[in-house]
Amino acid sequence: INELIQKRQLLEAFASIKYLEDETIAERDAEKYKDNPQEFVRKSRDVDLLYNSITNVIQSIVVGTLEHPSVEDTMLTSLVTLIAREEAAHPNTGNNIGPGLDLLGTPRKWREEWREAIKDSARKRVQSIPMTSKEEESSWLDLHLDVLQKHLREDLLKIKLSVKKCYPEEYQVCDVYVEAFHKAIASHLQDLSQRLLDFSELYTLLNWVANTYHSELFLGHPDLKPEVKTENLSLLLTPDDWDKLKNNYVISAKEKIKSYFGNILRLEVTEKWQKEVHPEVKENLYHSSLSFDIQTIIGEYMKISGVISRSLEKKMLELSMVELHEFIPRFGEEFVAWSTAQDSSIFAPYFAAYINSFYDLVSGLEKAFKVNTDELQKILAALTRNFTNIFLNKLRTKAQPLLKKILTKDWILATERPDSLALAVSQFSKHLQHMRDPMGQELLRDIHKYMVKQYIMQVIKTRRQMNGETRQQVSEKMNQEAKILNNTLIDQGSDSDWLLPAIHHIANIIGEKKKDKIKEYVKDLCQDYPDIR
Repeated sequence: INELIQKRQLLEAFASIKYLEDETIAERDAEKYKDNPQEFVRKSRDVDLLYNSITNVIQSIVVGTLEHPSVEDTMLTSLVTLIAREEAAHPNTGNNIGPGLDLLGTPRKWREEWREAIKDSARKRVQSIPMTSKEEESSWLDLHLDVLQKHLREDLLKIKLSVKKCYPEEYQVCDVYVEAFHKAIASHLQDLSQRLLDFSELYTLLNWVANTYHSELFLGHPDLKPEVKTENLSLLLTPDDWDKLKNNYVISAKEKIKSYFGNILRLEVTEKWQKEVHPEVKENLYHSSLSFDIQTIIGEYMKISGVISRSLEKKMLELSMVELHEFIPRFGEEFVAWSTAQDSSIFAPYFAAYINSFYDLVSGLEKAFKVNTDELQKILAALTRNFTNIFLNKLRTKAQPLLKKILTKDWILATERPDSLALAVSQFSKHLQHMRDPMGQELLRDIHKYMVKQYIMQVIKTRRQMNGETRQQVSEKMNQEAKILNNTLIDQGSDSDWLLPAIHHIANIIGEKKKDKIKEYVKDLCQDYPDIR
């Protein structure tokens, strides 16, 4: 009998074992072994061992079905016949189990063994898929899952085309194999999910489960239909495992987004500020890629996460905004530290470029992502005030030494160029025409007002006795400087033409000798500027 089993002549082997089993049962019932129970135990064990040998061969045949290049139709058909004959020979009445270890006549449950063998086969097939180490290949998980779905899809196609026809319909072969592969893959993915995965690996795993597994790339492949059904399959990952993966993904994404924002800042510092690279002008506005870069990062993470689930897409937007609220002040601190540590000619252009970018950022986030920007606007408003104060302080630092020279001997003797004050102011004011309105316009108005006011204050507070000729010189110099200063700022876009007469009125008063004329000039001054009183 063992030789028959080894040659896989299972039907003949089963018939012989069954004959031996029936004979032993008959002898037991006839109480032949009453005086020699050990002999009965030996023969019963022989029967059991022989049946177990067949069980092992059944398992080997089933496992080998997918491992061998071709399907042995005759062997599988014989296997079905064997199972049917065993079930007929050992009907499951529920009362077959004999006393003690006596298994004679009991069902061998080879159909169940067949099912378990399929599960074992599926498990081995999944475990046999090669997996490169992360050290050897950074995309190891992508490669592994690609190979897994390719090989197992081929297995399922083989089952559909070659294996299924060897079994009766009642075996539901395709369903059994699909369920077995499903559970084997689920177990494998659970093992993978327990590893310490980085962001890209977590995304790969989530995306494969959410989109690839049931798609035409794998179980939903047209060649597998209609035999391979997925409607009744359980979840590939338990809700707890799925949530844990998503949570790890969110935590990892948060660090990635923080890192990308940090890279934006690093590039601004090293590639622009330190190298004194002037910002581009687009549509007459200074341009910074800051807003575009930030929105690109947010959009990209929302896009790839939305492929997995809407909830992850929403979560990406939420955490991106949290990171943005932390990044903008950090960016501001770096810009302030750089701008206060040195007197760079590119400070004013970048000041304007960043103000423009802040506006683009808010409007872009609201339009593209429909996100509430109230908190962001507060942060940007504070940063704008800080940048503006530095801008104005730098302008004052440049202008004050020149303002203090007004009415000094050197100033009167015209050793200073009449356009020196306008040139100093223009180092800053000329960049405001490339700042988005209304802020650029408002800031230019403030500068215009500040310069005229400071000029007049310097003239008024200076105590100096001058003869008529000197007074005339001073008047002409003041008129000349005022004209250059006012024209410069008006040319740059200032609409504060109401300031234009102010210095001229004071200059006329200083240069006039006749009291009546002086009174007229004072009257004109008071009419134009009632608050001067």
